[in-house]
Amino acid sequence: MNKQIRILLQTTIPTTEDDWSIERFSLLRDYLAEIKDDRDNPLFEVTARNRESDAAEDDPILSNLGDSDFDELWLFAVDVGDGLTDKDKAGIEAFYKRGGGILATRDHQDLGSSICNLCGVGTAHFFQTKNLDPDVSRHCIDDIYTTNISWPNYHSGSNGNYQKIVPIEPIHPLLKRPSGGAIEFFPAHPHEGAVGVPAGDELGRAIATGKSLVTDRTFNLAVAFDRYQDTEGNFVGRSVAQSTFHHFCDYNWDAGMGCPSFVDEPPGNTMQTEPQALADIKTYVRNLALWLIPTTVDS
Repeated sequence: MNKQIRILLQTTIPTTEDDWSIERFSLLRDYLAEIKDDRDNPLFEVTARNRESDAAEDDPILSNLGDSDFDELWLFAVDVGDGLTDKDKAGIEAFYKRGGGILATRDHQDLGSSICNLCGVGTAHFFQTKNLDPDVSRHCIDDIYTTNISWPNYHSGSNGNYQKIVPIEPIHPLLKRPSGGAIEFFPAHPHEGAVGVPAGDELGRAIATGKSLVTDRTFNLAVAFDRYQDTEGNFVGRSVAQSTFHHFCDYNWDAGMGCPSFVDEPPGNTMQTEPQALADIKTYVRNLALWLIPTTVDS
């Protein structure tokens, strides 16, 4: 590859020490920056930032993302519903339409619902009061232990533990190990959000499911959308909707890294005691970074 791929890791909240700010995704940032090509050159240039606001309350980077030289946006929607302005969304949509790759992720209930109408990938996210899951049987509490959090809140395990995932056939490239076979493990979380293929969409597909440790109910972990040409002639980029940002944050890779004070569920540690678990999420991250690369990038 002739040039480094520029990845923007971005949250939807300002820098806040006692919250899920971008500083809590340092292991992800560092791992991406360490990935090398076959000539031992770094593949990715990683920028990690929290939301900022200009005089008009827009984020100066997101609102102009279509004109930037970023290749990928990894968007961690950690807000309570107000994390993106209309101009921010327009900038992201312009980026998407010029072929930029997007990972968009959130968490339980309405956390991160600012993305629910973002491009195509946002409509794959189902919340409690916005863009509800079309399956009304899923409008119910799954995690019964954290009583201040409501549905969707699939309980895949304790923070710091792994969950066993089930890849959906045919196995998507995002889930393939370089040595052969499919990824088995993701980080667990006590209350994951909901994602699914939007009604009438022919390009997206769910690629893996998890299973609730409370109800045994299966739920989608990620929905992937391939490139396509829209009616305006734009070659739209690839994107992935992920059920929770906790698949990527420090606390869920290593609970010893700490968490905000409002997190009171007891953590586990099997992400550290099962070597394949951390290897699998890193494989997934690497696959994501490579799969989201725009076709316009020299190779």
